[in-house]
Amino acid sequence: MLLRLPTSLSEAQRYLAEGAVPVGGATLVWALWQRDGFPEQAMSLRKLPQANLIEREALGAAVLLHQVDDRVPDVLRRAASTVGTGAVRRTATVGGNIVGSTLRCLLPAALVLDARATVLDRDGTYETDLTDVVAKRHLLLGIRWRDPVASGYYKAAGEAGGRPPFVVATAVHADGDGARRLFVAVRDGYEVISETTPCHTGVEQVLQSLDRTDLGSLPAEARDEVRREVTAILDRTTGS
Repeated sequence: MLLRLPTSLSEAQRYLAEGAVPVGGATLVWALWQRDGFPEQAMSLRKLPQANLIEREALGAAVLLHQVDDRVPDVLRRAASTVGTGAVRRTATVGGNIVGSTLRCLLPAALVLDARATVLDRDGTYETDLTDVVAKRHLLLGIRWRDPVASGYYKAAGEAGGRPPFVVATAVHADGDGARRLFVAVRDGYEVISETTPCHTGVEQVLQSLDRTDLGSLPAEARDEVRREVTAILDRTTGS
């Protein structure tokens, strides 16, 4: 197998056109390739500058999970810090986790940041939403978002080999007119649900609004966790 390491977008486009298979940190595909056979060409973005950004409002797809630090909002940093073991986080990438993993540990955090994705195909780069990236498994270059007023992250305890732990991600954003909006995303099993609602009406009214969305169909214990996380972040941002 020939591993391509493009240093420019034009190189990456050319390798895609030649049939190179994108690979993140190879934590997910290596076992599959050992079983099913290796492709003739693979491509890693670890040398591509656009895929290695770590900024307050941007994160590249080739960034390793252990590199995600306090330069990004708390919700994203905490989500990355709880993925797998330290050895996994030193190998797995942001793009591989969001696009390649069935667990999609970073997806709830990215959704509450209202993140947009930059992707690359044979025709160039363009911006799209994260649900499209996950559904169509685009080659992700990175994500960008608006810096939130505050964010939070909760991950339930899990058992090795068991059901994926329940996750609640929250963020409060300021709209252009000064109003604020709450974003909530959960991972329940392998399903990710995200909702948003204005949050200037008081905690109980916000919780009632969320109960009328798909979040209201969660099991009782999961709804309780959502209520706790939403209440906590609204309490933190009241008056700030």
